[in-house]
Amino acid sequence: MDLSVNIGGLKLENPIMPASGAFGYEMDGFLDIKKLGAIVPKSITKYPRPGNKTPRVCEVTSGMINSIGIQSKGIDYYLKNILEQYRKYNLPVISSISADSINEFAEMAEIISGHPVVSALELNISCPNLEHDGKSFGMDSDISYSLIQKVKSVTDLPVIPKLTPNVTSIQEIAIACEEAGADALNVANTLLAMAIDIHTRKPKIGNIVGGLSGPAVKPVIIRMIYQVNQVTSVPIIGCGGVMNGEDAIEMILAGASAVQVGTASFIYPNAMEKILDEIKEYMEQHQISSINELIGKVLINE
Repeated sequence: MDLSVNIGGLKLENPIMPASGAFGYEMDGFLDIKKLGAIVPKSITKYPRPGNKTPRVCEVTSGMINSIGIQSKGIDYYLKNILEQYRKYNLPVISSISADSINEFAEMAEIISGHPVVSALELNISCPNLEHDGKSFGMDSDISYSLIQKVKSVTDLPVIPKLTPNVTSIQEIAIACEEAGADALNVANTLLAMAIDIHTRKPKIGNIVGGLSGPAVKPVIIRMIYQVNQVTSVPIIGCGGVMNGEDAIEMILAGASAVQVGTASFIYPNAMEKILDEIKEYMEQHQISSINELIGKVLINE
């Protein structure tokens, strides 16, 4: 049984990896990290930042809302301490980068690319662009194009922009990223959401709005993966609402070559290991020898 996939030139032994922000090396006692296809640490910023005010997380029907604010100890600490923790696993490490400007993205990408542990770069283009009144980079196709093109000029590593679902047409952004040279696409980040405590009449999140993740978003993400797969030719990493092996298979059938797991790990710390086992069971049940036989194979009008 062959579970290996290729993500923009980066070969993974299997398609399962954590979503940025939902994983840390401290989980080593709860699951066998070496079984994962890749490691994706929490997004890193150039300078230390405290993150958003609390409360930062709240549970909602079929999911959770979070507004962490990319709390970070900065790039220097990341290089010297965080990345070194993953060297022992001998797995591809996809570094997630968050920045305030296109030039800062490029500067960070060039620095991080020099670390021997890093195999690819995930660009969090869903974060605010301070050069354009806080509008997310990934909400504008021209800005997305310029950002990807700039980063590609300073690194030879695979570049994977993480798209935002909070747009009218995710296909338009995906096409712009591919044309700029993106090696793969992550579809997608969390959906903007809000929850109110009716007894205090206050928002349940200190930042008022946050990102919705979990089972509630999966049908939306499945639709977006399918749409992006119809208009682009680069590999897709599906992200959003995967709780079990069936969810992962659904994303793969829609067009994803790999799948990231986030919220599920907060509920079951060994969720990724369990999901991988369930994918294998599915493949055995349906006599599928290679995971690549499933990618984008949803049957339409048949």
